[in-house]
Amino acid sequence: MMRRIVLDRAERLAEEDLSRSGGLDAEVIGVASRILDEVRSRGDEALREYTASLDKADIAEFRVTADEIEAAVASVEPEFLDAISSAAGAIAEFHQRQVTQSWFTTQEGGVFLGQKVTPISRVGIYVPGGRACYPSSVLMNAIPAQVAGVDEIAMVVPPDADGTVNPYTLAAAAEAGVDEIYKVGGAQAVAALAYGTESVPPVDKIVGPGNAYVTAAKKLVMGEVGIDALAGPSEVCVLADTTAVPMFVAIDLMAQAEHDPRAATYVVTVDPDLPDQIDEALGILLTEAPRADIIKRSLADNGLVVVCPDIVAALDAVDLIAPEHLEIQMADAFDVLGSVRNAGAIFLGHFTPESIGDYVAGPNHVLPTGGTARFSSPLSVDDFVKKSSVISYSFEALELDGPTAIVIAEAEGLDAHARAVSLRLQAMTETLEDE
Repeated sequence: MMRRIVLDRAERLAEEDLSRSGGLDAEVIGVASRILDEVRSRGDEALREYTASLDKADIAEFRVTADEIEAAVASVEPEFLDAISSAAGAIAEFHQRQVTQSWFTTQEGGVFLGQKVTPISRVGIYVPGGRACYPSSVLMNAIPAQVAGVDEIAMVVPPDADGTVNPYTLAAAAEAGVDEIYKVGGAQAVAALAYGTESVPPVDKIVGPGNAYVTAAKKLVMGEVGIDALAGPSEVCVLADTTAVPMFVAIDLMAQAEHDPRAATYVVTVDPDLPDQIDEALGILLTEAPRADIIKRSLADNGLVVVCPDIVAALDAVDLIAPEHLEIQMADAFDVLGSVRNAGAIFLGHFTPESIGDYVAGPNHVLPTGGTARFSSPLSVDDFVKKSSVISYSFEALELDGPTAIVIAEAEGLDAHARAVSLRLQAMTETLEDE
């Protein structure tokens, strides 16, 4: 069901073995670019046209009203409201530990240095629609922004064909304290957030994953506004030994594969018997899976099992994959943790499914994909603040450090840089002499 690679002691997994698509399709980039241009030049008119043609929804007013939000909250089950409140509390508690304070220090001679931490003023969060609703994504994007102290949080979400927004999504937005919600999705929503329209004021930064067109649009507006990351298809890697339970591994692969036919699933194991056991478990579980067709396509097209000769080779394979989600289903999971270099989120032990991290544990589920865990981190409070360096020098301090700055400036051929220091030293020296 999943492609297999068996490595001997002289082999290591290679990048070409992963068959990652990599990058964004040029045609997708072109479509996103045209949509951005249209929305930038024609505003709400273009938004309505694209929403009608792509989402099959006729929208008169893009902003969701307070009455609509209130009705949505009233329509969902009390159990859901309790669950979303509990999850929101855990997410807030985890992210509060990430808050960074401004700091300042002084040095002898009159040097004052520091770093000023300032929340971003206005943030836009993108919440996907389509195959499923994602109230959990509302919490994961909005709550860190709230914790960071962002003044205004605007949410965009694709509407259903009848022009409404999924009530679970709206209830989550109410729980997370989202200030504004707009019924618009796709690249056109990114354009509205980046450039502003008659209905949607522009933001300073856009966060949250979406489809390929959303990702392409975020890439194109990057620099005019901030973005969090360029999200690709979701992925999971299970690192397993002989203690792994095949049924647990199989259901966790299915949990990832049911997102999208393009979702990637990996198993890295030192147990040569495990792949056949996983296939057997999948055969049983898939008979009861409502999204079996999507799962089968994902596993067949983007699934890979790597059988390694030892744990060193297995850890090497995991770091090459650099998965969004890494589950370590091993007897010594905590012992292995320190050897993992590249992973967005790490789930330790046989009773820690990725699902628990998606919803209730507290860490963010907006994670680096496509191998970008080599250099990227989960969405965090840091994504919603900016940091300014603070510097103040007395004359005595400038007199001490100035000559060094002059030497470096002159070496770079930047005369005005050097004179900006020397003129001050000269002026102050002359003043002191006159006294």
